[in-house]
Amino acid sequence: MGFRSAVAFLTVFPVGARDAGIRAGMTSARGWFPVVGLLIGILVAAVDLLVRWGYTGGSPDSANDSTMVHILAGTVIVAAGALVTGALHLDGFMDTCDALLGGAGPDHRRKILKDPHVGAFAVIAVTCLLLMKVAAVSVLPWDSRGWILVLVPCLSRGAMLLVMETFPYVGENGLGAEFVKRTGRGQIGLGLIFCVVAGMILVGPWSLIMLALVALIGWLIGVWSTRLLGGVTGDIYGAVNETAEVAVLLLAALIAARWSAALSPSWFGLAEGWF
Repeated sequence: MGFRSAVAFLTVFPVGARDAGIRAGMTSARGWFPVVGLLIGILVAAVDLLVRWGYTGGSPDSANDSTMVHILAGTVIVAAGALVTGALHLDGFMDTCDALLGGAGPDHRRKILKDPHVGAFAVIAVTCLLLMKVAAVSVLPWDSRGWILVLVPCLSRGAMLLVMETFPYVGENGLGAEFVKRTGRGQIGLGLIFCVVAGMILVGPWSLIMLALVALIGWLIGVWSTRLLGGVTGDIYGAVNETAEVAVLLLAALIAARWSAALSPSWFGLAEGWF
């Protein structure tokens, strides 16, 4: 029930009713967030492979020096990530930017979070976010890009787990409130262990730095939101996810620029010898 609820909530896949049907399993769903994030990452990485194959005809080496294919693939990848999640986290990110940057007080900020209209802060912030995502993905090398794309959604949802466990939830009617009705560190522990194991397999030791980065980002946003709102909301969870994703992508781009093969898994070189 928890896994099904996590998939139904975090993606657009029709595995159950998105409202009443997933509420029953939400208290046990959050521990599955990193797992669902990994599945989202696999889908996004598959889209990257399709775009690459379509452009190069199955010969990736022919596109290594092509700026056009990198930017095209980066744009399609970011769009695919938004589509598979129904832009759920982007919506939360935009609402959070309007509320925390434009609100005049806690009550006013909470009112903005509930307002379906979009303000200037949201438009500017989401534009910058998407541009940074596309740019970061575009400069990642072919050899390590797929592994990073698989891992990033897993780690960002691990950051959401930390925020859910650490900061008080504001309000009782939001969908995000269902995740904090039953407290306990068992789910968060299993979720973070999964992040560590997946990261070590996919990227190697650098993944520990990435996990530390998303934890720091989640904590900073949680502190900021608690100071301005009195706690966090479902929209804040979405903002944590989006900010963590772009931060890890930017970090990965910087690492790859300095050490091009650093983010390829150590076992990948061994596997190449067998195929």
